Amino acid sequence: MEVVKFQQAQLINFDLDMYYEKTDTPALCRTSSLVEELGQIEYIFSDKTGTLTCNEMEFKMCSIGGIAYAEVVDESKQEESHGGSWQTFKELQQTLSPEGMVSREEAVQREVLREFLSLLAVCHTVIPEVQEDGRVVYQASSPDEAALVAGAETLGYRFHTRKPKSVFVEIDGSTKEFEILNVCEFNSTRKRMSTVVRSPDGKIKLYCKGADTVIFERLSPNQPYTDATLVHLEDYATEGLRTLCIASREISEAEYKEWSAIYDKAAQTINGRGEALDQAAELIEKNMFLLGATAIEDKLQDGVPDAIHTLQMAGIKVWVLTGDRQETAINIGMSCRLISESMNLVIVNEESAQATEELLTKRLAAIKSQRNTGEQEDIALIIDGKSLTFALEKSISKTFLEIAILCKAVICCRVSPLQKALVVKLVKKNSEAITLAIGDGANDVSMIQAAHVGIGISGVEGLQAARSADVAISQFRYLKKLLLVHGAWSYQRLSKLILYSFYKNIVLYMTQFWYSFSNNFSGQIANESWTLSFYNVLFTVLPPLVIGIFDQFVSARMLDRYPQLYMLGQRNTFFTKTAFWMWIINALYHSIILYGFSIILFWGDLKQSDGLDSGHWFWGTTLYLVVLLTVLGKAALVSDLWTKYTVAAIPGSFIFTMIFLPLYCWIAPMVRISPEYEGLVPRLWGNSVFYLTLLLLPCIALIRDFFWKYWRRTYRPLSYHIAQELQKYNIPDYRPRQEQFQKAIKKVRAVQRMRRNRGFAFSQTEDMSGRQDQAKLIRAYDTSQSHQKPSGL
Repeated sequence: MEVVKFQQAQLINFDLDMYYEKTDTPALCRTSSLVEELGQIEYIFSDKTGTLTCNEMEFKMCSIGGIAYAEVVDESKQEESHGGSWQTFKELQQTLSPEGMVSREEAVQREVLREFLSLLAVCHTVIPEVQEDGRVVYQASSPDEAALVAGAETLGYRFHTRKPKSVFVEIDGSTKEFEILNVCEFNSTRKRMSTVVRSPDGKIKLYCKGADTVIFERLSPNQPYTDATLVHLEDYATEGLRTLCIASREISEAEYKEWSAIYDKAAQTINGRGEALDQAAELIEKNMFLLGATAIEDKLQDGVPDAIHTLQMAGIKVWVLTGDRQETAINIGMSCRLISESMNLVIVNEESAQATEELLTKRLAAIKSQRNTGEQEDIALIIDGKSLTFALEKSISKTFLEIAILCKAVICCRVSPLQKALVVKLVKKNSEAITLAIGDGANDVSMIQAAHVGIGISGVEGLQAARSADVAISQFRYLKKLLLVHGAWSYQRLSKLILYSFYKNIVLYMTQFWYSFSNNFSGQIANESWTLSFYNVLFTVLPPLVIGIFDQFVSARMLDRYPQLYMLGQRNTFFTKTAFWMWIINALYHSIILYGFSIILFWGDLKQSDGLDSGHWFWGTTLYLVVLLTVLGKAALVSDLWTKYTVAAIPGSFIFTMIFLPLYCWIAPMVRISPEYEGLVPRLWGNSVFYLTLLLLPCIALIRDFFWKYWRRTYRPLSYHIAQELQKYNIPDYRPRQEQFQKAIKKVRAVQRMRRNRGFAFSQTEDMSGRQDQAKLIRAYDTSQSHQKPSGL
């Protein structure tokens, strides 16, 4: 079985349909012990960024000083644009231009624009890499970081050099130096990043970017741009963009000197250093001025909508666990066909545990009441991180799980890496379903390791997830073939291999058991001992291997066309207790038939032409070969796909036996290994009764199996039996095109299901191995020394 599992893993590795040519990345199955579980998955827990999306960020829009800016202003926003709330990037650059006299309002807006763009160009941990052609490539810990710096460059603030204690930004054709005093790094608890800098004019400033929920809590009173920025944030999130808020404040020399001493002390702490640095950052990150917000587009990967829709048709429930704001997650869910406009959305956004419990209990009762009336409306559950914290408490978790299981899709927004793992463990612990988690970053590792099967995507965020997972793939769409084809095949093959292995051994050794009644339990064996050993080692070793490696109950094309066939694995159709005992009873039946008829045919022993009896080993060897031919015939009956390997394994095994065994019976007695076979070859292989028995008894034993197979497929067919006939006769599929039908429905029923609630998207990945490493890293670079790649220390 381990050999078969290893080969199944190799088939996954060598599948060209799961090879991503762009990055030269094949699929990689790191463990062969879980291949059959790939065919029984009921829940998929997926990250969004980098898993469903490309994780290739592009700076699309920004809100600065209450005015929204974009590369191109959409027609629906043109009216607003004339009013001044929407402008193009070209107009932004014109506002920055120092030419001509401007009003006081324009001067204030220009100052806010400059501060905003300076923050984008300075507040980061990006390393600039100058190419031979003079082009600057930004190496960042997160694609978001690089996109923000590239956005600042597009708008005229070009970051080009980093030194250990400063960064250089080209503004209006001249280079300005910003001294980096301190860096308060991003992590999933803080949800923000801050940099304390000394600007070219000598002033000390705090630049901060992060989630709107944490930035708004730290603003000074009477902010002029809060309302307009919130409206823009909602618009960005509705379009599925990742958002961040931008804020700053000026710090006096005295205040900085006092805070710097606290920060340095925290940085020198050995135990609890990360927490001490977070507490120090809290002291300075307050009374900030809101400059605006950014919007970054992260496009869906190719084939994601089709993959998710197909997986749902296969009976798999997909849960998306993301750190993005709620509107962003919902829109991504819509675009990737995880949720549809016809679904009823259950949105949980509560501020307390009691309110969360009341809402979940109320909605659960309503759903059960609806289901009792016979209505089967598709439901999607949307829950934010705060409510999820309450829902995972012991008193509420069962209610949350019950309502989540009733939903076709679940989206958990604004969740931390720990919450992702807790959600997976909740489902794993309280249900018998096999779970799968898929992610691409270090923050997904805990979730991947918590599930039964972990899938890592080799993406932009590195290989942490891929190295921690059981299987590594490069695109989410490959998950469809991995589960529906390789998973379904592996489960069915291993089920058949286990059942057949029990069967073939029971048939042989039960004949020895029946023989013990004839020899008065004397211990006499029916077959020669070495020949018994050859049964599993040589003569029947290939059929289970070939069935386990190459058998296909239906083709990959049919599994893709009819994903519902995957439910056979979820229901464990091929390896039930009933199926096991049917194989056992069938093996007992065959052993009785073969032993009984052989006794009848050889009753009183056969008389040979020389007048001597044929002897015990004549009968025993005949029975042995009859059993062998019967189990090989059974293998032929249960094989769904015949290839050259199947021919070599089943007919080939018997041909090999008929050549090898006479040679062994002739040579072995000469070297005193099997004296029982002395003189047997001419007597046995020259006897017509032997060949008659060899043809007759397997047919008698297998005729019941043949008619059972015919009756089952004709009168009690399973879904895969019908699919096999569709495949054999190439019957076309006349089902209506569901995609066209759904598009028509969308045109008629354009239902707005968005709720305006604030959220966030993470600005960069968190270093799971240690904290504050990025600050040390950027201090080690001086890219002004050469135009080659940074060499580090």
